[in-house]
Amino acid sequence: MMFVRRDFVAVYKQTILGPFWFFLQPILTTITFTVVFGNIARISTDGIPPLLFYMSGIVSWGYFSDCLTRTSSTFVSNANIFGKVYFPRLVSPLSNIISLLMKFGIQLFLFTCFLIYYLMNGSVNVNPNMYILMTPYLLILMAGLGLGFGIIVSSLTTKYRDFSFLVSFGVQLLMYATPVIYPLSALPEKYKWIVLANPMTAIIDTFRFAFLGAGTFDPGNLIYSTIFMIVTLSIGILIFNRVEKTFMDTV
Repeated sequence: MMFVRRDFVAVYKQTILGPFWFFLQPILTTITFTVVFGNIARISTDGIPPLLFYMSGIVSWGYFSDCLTRTSSTFVSNANIFGKVYFPRLVSPLSNIISLLMKFGIQLFLFTCFLIYYLMNGSVNVNPNMYILMTPYLLILMAGLGLGFGIIVSSLTTKYRDFSFLVSFGVQLLMYATPVIYPLSALPEKYKWIVLANPMTAIIDTFRFAFLGAGTFDPGNLIYSTIFMIVTLSIGILIFNRVEKTFMDTV
């Protein structure tokens, strides 16, 4: 809990708005996406109100990307603590994952408020369904993928600092290979397999299907994402445990 509290306080320490950024970030990003991709580029949202379509992608993608970027600097950011006190090093990236749950919860609540508003309006084709119950499972998949990729990158940065500069750029590029700003139905068939190879695709598509009734729920794709997460996380933990024994000599 000490690490969780430290991670939460460190992010918003000496900021004027503090945790209010939890609300502001998805709202501003949604507005930007709506103007750029909805009004200017006119990308289809499968009949779903653009605000709900983009915010559903932003909330789910945001948790994964935050988990990845935050855990990717585990060894470099905690070198002083790791060098002085012994404790299971994996506690540090896990605390990042847990502390980010608060941000996800607040943003999910915000998204739900907008969803309820549209449902009360009654003039839009939005159909929340029982698959909402899968949200905790989707959350585990997002956290596992973010943690797995993050600790792999963190282990590599002990020797090659270039990876720390590539993370934010790589995450941004990966977002465009994920149906955050477009539905799968908008893709040409010959390119769809590339996006489906991305393990986050099925997660975001299922999240959007559960809350909005848009897109598709494909159990096969979700099983693929689950296996991908387990393999990535297992490899990440193996590399992390190996690097933690010698990282003080290279960090």
